[in-house]
Amino acid sequence: MAQQDKITTIDLIRAILARNRAAFALGVSLAAVVLGTSLVPLVGDRMPVTAVQTDLVAERAGMVTIIEAHAKQASTTLGRNYIAPEVLKAVSAVPRHEFVPGGLRGDAYADPPLPIGYGQTISQPFIVALMTDLVRVGSDHAVLEVGTGSGYQAAVLAHLARRVYTIEIVPGLADSAATRLQRLGYSNVVTRTGDGYYGWEEAAPFDSIIVTAAASQIPPPLIRQLKPEGRMVIPVGAPFAVQYLVLAERDADNGRVTTRQLLPVRFVPLASGGQ
Repeated sequence: MAQQDKITTIDLIRAILARNRAAFALGVSLAAVVLGTSLVPLVGDRMPVTAVQTDLVAERAGMVTIIEAHAKQASTTLGRNYIAPEVLKAVSAVPRHEFVPGGLRGDAYADPPLPIGYGQTISQPFIVALMTDLVRVGSDHAVLEVGTGSGYQAAVLAHLARRVYTIEIVPGLADSAATRLQRLGYSNVVTRTGDGYYGWEEAAPFDSIIVTAAASQIPPPLIRQLKPEGRMVIPVGAPFAVQYLVLAERDADNGRVTTRQLLPVRFVPLASGGQ
């Protein structure tokens, strides 16, 4: 019975993926397809891993094409219709299939978010690219990520930044992400198990901060750890309610932080003792 349950779950997720691909092909609105992370039934790592028969280079190229299409649809909201070429190059360089459970590797380059365990997901590729683009990572930058998950967003940032600091509150995810990032050669990523609400005080200030879970408000410790001219992107809103991706920027002259709502998203809640 347990094995049958696993097969049923896989079939359900396959159906969801097929539905989302069909929706994109019909040209549905961005709000209907843009998801950051979502609560999806867990598919365990113990599922049999089937060989991926597709050309992964072609799969990544297809993923980038979808990202570019989403960016064009979002032009009214974002004020431009493209993702920076260096961000697309970084996304193309990361083996996304290494950051999803074995049973879902064949769908690693598909558009929707995918479950990674512990009620968490790996974000939709467009959201990863968009959040990376918005914080304008430079080659000499130190970047903080709150919510490591499987390590995919940190890996993308590692191709652009001098140093990436990433915090995950779930020990199982933090440990596996640290092992995975080390195995894949991301030596400029530093991982920690802890409460990301409070940031990483001893490594601050940061040029950029990315938060990959929704908070009811921007955590004050993260605002304090943002450099002058620094940028932070974070989903803000209550669980099961409307959430918005918010861009926060610190003024270089007066230190004030201004915020701007960008577009509706859906993320899992930020798990923290600070809320």
